[in-house]
Amino acid sequence: MSTNRTALLTKSHKVLKKHYKPIAPPAERTVLEHLLYACCLENSRFEAADEAFARLKELFFDLNEIRVTTVTEISEGMSGIADASAAAQRVKRALQSVFETNYTFDLESLKKQNIGKAEKDLEKIQGTTPFIRAYVIQNALGGHSIPVSRGSLELLCAVGAISDVEADKGQVPGLERAIPKNKGVEFGSLLQQLGADLYASPGSSKVRSILGEIDPDFKERLAARQARMEAQAAAAEVAAKEKRQEARAAAIAAREQAASEARQAAAKAAAKAARGKSRGAPAPPAKQPPAPARPISVPAKPAPAPAKPPEKEAAAPHSPETARKKESESARSAKKSPAKNLAKKKPR
Repeated sequence: MSTNRTALLTKSHKVLKKHYKPIAPPAERTVLEHLLYACCLENSRFEAADEAFARLKELFFDLNEIRVTTVTEISEGMSGIADASAAAQRVKRALQSVFETNYTFDLESLKKQNIGKAEKDLEKIQGTTPFIRAYVIQNALGGHSIPVSRGSLELLCAVGAISDVEADKGQVPGLERAIPKNKGVEFGSLLQQLGADLYASPGSSKVRSILGEIDPDFKERLAARQARMEAQAAAAEVAAKEKRQEARAAAIAAREQAASEARQAAAKAAAKAARGKSRGAPAPPAKQPPAPARPISVPAKPAPAPAKPPEKEAAAPHSPETARKKESESARSAKKSPAKNLAKKKPR
């Protein structure tokens, strides 16, 4: 650590005490409450973070309701802080991660661990940033880790305490050695206040006046830093736009490819079905020459009926057997009717 950096950090502490008052967090907060408050405080003023944190408790029944609520609804209750949507995203992701890990909203077990182990466990919680983890270590676990937000990095870069590369990485080498532990909470709150003012109003005369007290040559570094950040933001926006266009083009190409494959599959299925029908159907009969036209014939007159055969002549005289049969029959009939026979007899 260079002597110049230590001197700049020490001087910054003295100048900040002239313009801001130290703010200490409530001691009764739990570890998880410190973490959620840090999600609201990053890049924001303490007053706005206090109001947003209180609104979260008022609007929602409990932490589980916040966990299952959409980011949009959460951000509506945190509208007073800087980048409420990003803060709401941090809150929701942190609660979800804690619940999935512990099945409860409790991080008090971190107090029983050493700082190194606790810091590793905090890194596993999704949605946390270096600022949030440093804030929890400092204010909930009693460690010496000063939280530095994006605005604080920009002002430290402007006064020459860190380089552009270190600011991009979010690092302030030697900060905990330059600022003693017993002054860590005080310096962290003062630095956060100036960093939030710079983040909200980079051109503020108050902010520029304070930076001038720390280092009169800050203007050139700040202007160069801002121009570089604007160029990076513009390039990132162009890259994001190109990426969206590429993704859109890829999606259109994928849809067209899928439609083409579907058409080809349908055509193959139709051709296969046609081949199957042609194989199973009987062969069509061979064409035969047309039959010759039949001549029109006039129906012939019906032939006359044949003449009846002449009646047979009288039968031949009876044979002797036939005569005997008749005599016997007449005798039997005479026996049956004697009255008739008597009537035929002549009186004497």
